[in-house]
Amino acid sequence: MAEERTFTTTVGNREITFATGRLAEQAGGAVTYRVGDSLLLATATMAKTVREGLDFFPLMVDFEEKLYAAGRIPGSFFRREGRPSTDAILIDRLTDRPLRPLFPDGMRNEVQLIITALSSDSLNHLDIMTVNAASAALHISDIPWNGPIGAVRVGYIDGQFVIDPTIPEMEFSALDLRIAATRDAIIMVEAGADEVSEDLIVEALEFGHRALQPLIDLQEEMRAAVGKEKAELEYAVRDEELVARVRERLGNRIVDILINYPDKEERNTAMDVLREEIVDGFMAEDETIDPRAVREVIADELKKAVRNRILYEGVRPDNRGYRDIRELSADTGLSPRAHGSGLFQRGRTQVLSIATLGTPREAQKLDNLYPEDTQRYIHHYNFPPFSTGETWFLRGPRRREIGHGKLAETATLPVLPNEETFPYTIRVVSEVLSSNGSTSQASVCASSLALMDAGVPIKTAVAGVAMGLVKEGDRYAILSDIQGMEDHLGDMDFKVAGTKDGVTALQMDIKIGGLTREIMAEALEQAREGRLHILEAMNSVISEPRPQLSRWAPRMETIKIDPDKIGALIGKGGSTIRALEEEYEVSIDIQEDGTVFVAGIDGEKTDAALEHIGTITKGPELGEIYTGKVVRIVDFGAFVEIVPGVDGMVHISQLASDRVNRVEDAVQLGDEVMVMVTDIGSNGDKIRLSRQAVLEGWTLDEARSRDSAIGGGGGRGGQRRGAGGDRRRRS
Repeated sequence: MAEERTFTTTVGNREITFATGRLAEQAGGAVTYRVGDSLLLATATMAKTVREGLDFFPLMVDFEEKLYAAGRIPGSFFRREGRPSTDAILIDRLTDRPLRPLFPDGMRNEVQLIITALSSDSLNHLDIMTVNAASAALHISDIPWNGPIGAVRVGYIDGQFVIDPTIPEMEFSALDLRIAATRDAIIMVEAGADEVSEDLIVEALEFGHRALQPLIDLQEEMRAAVGKEKAELEYAVRDEELVARVRERLGNRIVDILINYPDKEERNTAMDVLREEIVDGFMAEDETIDPRAVREVIADELKKAVRNRILYEGVRPDNRGYRDIRELSADTGLSPRAHGSGLFQRGRTQVLSIATLGTPREAQKLDNLYPEDTQRYIHHYNFPPFSTGETWFLRGPRRREIGHGKLAETATLPVLPNEETFPYTIRVVSEVLSSNGSTSQASVCASSLALMDAGVPIKTAVAGVAMGLVKEGDRYAILSDIQGMEDHLGDMDFKVAGTKDGVTALQMDIKIGGLTREIMAEALEQAREGRLHILEAMNSVISEPRPQLSRWAPRMETIKIDPDKIGALIGKGGSTIRALEEEYEVSIDIQEDGTVFVAGIDGEKTDAALEHIGTITKGPELGEIYTGKVVRIVDFGAFVEIVPGVDGMVHISQLASDRVNRVEDAVQLGDEVMVMVTDIGSNGDKIRLSRQAVLEGWTLDEARSRDSAIGGGGGRGGQRRGAGGDRRRRS
C-alpha cells in the first residue's frame, strides 16, 4: 500500500485535513478531505484522447451520496442508492460552477470528478467540503487546470459573521452564503438570507474571501509536494485564415441586423438567413470546410458585436438602457380549482406558478445525509421545450431545473409563516411558458403571486431579477434584467431575489477572472432598484395574501391532546383513526407532542371530527351523555362502547324506565343507545352507565341516587320526566 501524505490547516475555527496517496491510486488525482467526522473521497480523472465532434468542454461532476456514511440503510425497495437526491444534484451544480471556468479554452478531453461521502457526522455541511475536495483532486492531478480554488460558508449569527457554521448553528443564522474563489477573485456565490441588506452581503463576501485563503495555501503546498506533471493536450484551435475569410464576407451585416431587428424572433430569423448564406457559400467553394467551424466564427463575431455595442455605444440588443426592466405584467387566479395561481411576465419571459396546500403528512420525506427527515415547503420548476419554440424528449427534470427550483424555494422561504401558525404542507410548481432569460427569477415573482392568491399569510411579496456584466479591461457595463442573448454572451449571471426590505436569495457565476468589491456593490444596488420596480408592478395586482383560503383547499384545524392518549386515538392497528377519517372525510395527522391536525374540505365535518377526537382523548366525565354501541351482553347488563376503545357497563336495572327480566328484552348487540356516565373507577376504568337516566331526564345526582350500586336508594321505575331516547339498531 502506498504511503499516505496528510496536509492540515485551520479555516475559521475548524481543523481541516487533506490526505492523498493511499486511496484510488489509478485516478488522475485523489484526495480525502476531513472536517470533524465527515470524510469525503474526491477523484479527478481525464480521458487520454480528445472527444471528437464537440464544441464544448465535457466536464462531469458527480457527488455520490452514500447513506452508509451516516450509518443508515437506504429506504428504497432495493435497499441501495438509486438516482441522485435533490441535495446531491444541488451539490453537483455547486461544485461544477466554480471549477468549469478555470479549465483551458479549447480543451476537449473528458474530465470526470467523483466525490464520494465516506462519513457524515450530521454536523458539517458536505456541499462546501465537496468543492474543496474536488479542487484539491484536480490541482494535484495531471489534468490541466488554472486552480486552485477555496470555498467556505459564511453565516451571520448574533450580529457576527461565522465561517463554516455547523448544521445546528445554521438554525440561528440570518445568512447562508457559500462562496468559491481563487486567491485574487470571487468566481461563484450562492446564498439564502432572511431579508439582509446589500451592504451586509458585500461585507460577507469580503469576509469569506479572506477566510478561504488558507485553503489556497494548503493546496499549493500539496501540489508542490505530491502533484503530478500536467499533461500536454491537443486543444481545439481556430483556423485563422478561415476566420479572416468569414469576417470579410460578413462585413457589417451582423451590426446591421442588431440595429434593425431589436425583437428577438426577427433578429434570430435574420441571423439564421445570414448564417446559412455564409455557410452554403463556403461549402459550395470547398466541401472540405467544416460548416461547424464557419458557424463558430459567426457566433464569435455576433458576440463581439453585441458586446461592443453595449460597452461603447450604450445600446443593448433590444435597445434598453443598462438599468431598464422589460415590460411587466402579472395576474392571479388563472386556475379555477388550484388553491392559488400566479402569472408573471417580463418581456418574452412568462412563468405560471401553481400553489397547492396539503396536510402535514404530505410533507416530503427525505432520504439523504442531512439531519432533516421531512420538508414542509417544496418548490418545483419545469422548463418544457415549447417555452423556447423547440422540441426534445421529456425525461424528467434536469440538473438546471432542479437548481432553479431550489433557488426560487430559497428566495420565498423566509417570508413563509411558521408551521405553528400555518400547519400546511406547501408545494409550488413553476411552469415556464415562454423563455427569453431570467426564468428562475420570474418563477420567484410568479410563486409570490401564487402564494398570496392561495391565502398563504406570507410576510410580504418577493421578486427576483437577473443581472449581467460586460467587461473589457477597466471598462464595464452592469445590465439589469438580462435576456437570453445577454446571458449567453456576457461575463456574469447574477441572480438576486428579495423583498422591499432586503435580499433573500443570491446566485452568481462569473465567466471571467472575478469581480472587484466596487462592481459587486454596484450590481447589488442596481439589482435592488430593479427589484423594487418589479415589486411595485406585482403589488398593483395583489398586495397582500387573500383573507380566506381557496374553497378547494383543505381546512386545517388543530387540537392538543395528552400524549398518553395518542394510542387511544390511533386505535388497534390504526382502526380508530381510519374510522374517523372515513366517517368525517378528513385526514388526521398526530405529532409526538400531542398536537393533532385535522384537515377536510367540509367545515362542518371537520368540526365534528374535532369534537369526536376531543371525546375520545379527554376521557369520559361524570354526567356526560354519549351515544354508544352495545358491544357485549351478559346476564347482569350490557357493555356499551361510548367512544372508540372505551366502554362501560349498563346494569340491567338501568337499561329502561320499567323493569326488565332479560337484558335482551331491552337491547341487542349493535344497538346504538344514549347513556349517561354515572360512575368512574379510581383508575379511570370500570365506567358505570345509565340508560334510564337519559330516558327519564335525570340529573347526575338523581341518577346516582337511584342506582343502588353507587349508594343510592334504588328503584327500577319512576315517573318519566325527560325527553330522552335512543336509536335501536338490530344486528
